[in-house]
Amino acid sequence: MRKTLVIGWLVLLLAIVGALFWYNELQYQLPTPVPENYKPVKSGTVVSINPRHFKDHSKPLFLHFFNPGCPCSRFNVKQFKAIVEQYRGRVNFAIVIMSSKHFTESEIQDKFGMKLPVIFDPSIAEACGVYSTPQVALIDTENKLYYRGNYNISRYCTDEKTSFAKIAINGLLSNNTRLTFNKLALISYGCRLPDCHN
Repeated sequence: MRKTLVIGWLVLLLAIVGALFWYNELQYQLPTPVPENYKPVKSGTVVSINPRHFKDHSKPLFLHFFNPGCPCSRFNVKQFKAIVEQYRGRVNFAIVIMSSKHFTESEIQDKFGMKLPVIFDPSIAEACGVYSTPQVALIDTENKLYYRGNYNISRYCTDEKTSFAKIAINGLLSNNTRLTFNKLALISYGCRLPDCHN
């Protein structure tokens, strides 16, 4: 009887540890399920952005899709800030909030420690083909989508060889129209958007 009780407790503890691992880590290493109503958006597609969010058309626009409730988005903050610091002056940056909760612009700016434009318009995600966070959409000076995809193959954004966001920026700034990305850059990973139902 005692042996059975100990085995039962061990099995229960193992199940709890497994569930926690799945909830906090493993599920974010799998591709984000594609919503049933998803419509892919190809590179070169003209993306309509509200003029007040994209005033300076002399520089590309880097849209950072962010959900404050998504662990992957929170891990990505440091990487995004490093990209802003590196390319500030050559690229315009904006944070697009993808959350069902209400946030103010100043709350989001405080999370990043930067005074960047904050956009609360979920239709931009659909226009760019984004269905998870964190994601990047890089728009060229003619309002065309140059890149939509992941920051990096690593959840912690530590692998410079697969720093897809930087590769995309460098490609766009050097007018590289033949830049291609593998599926690791383009298949979405992270948290589903709050309004995506699958």
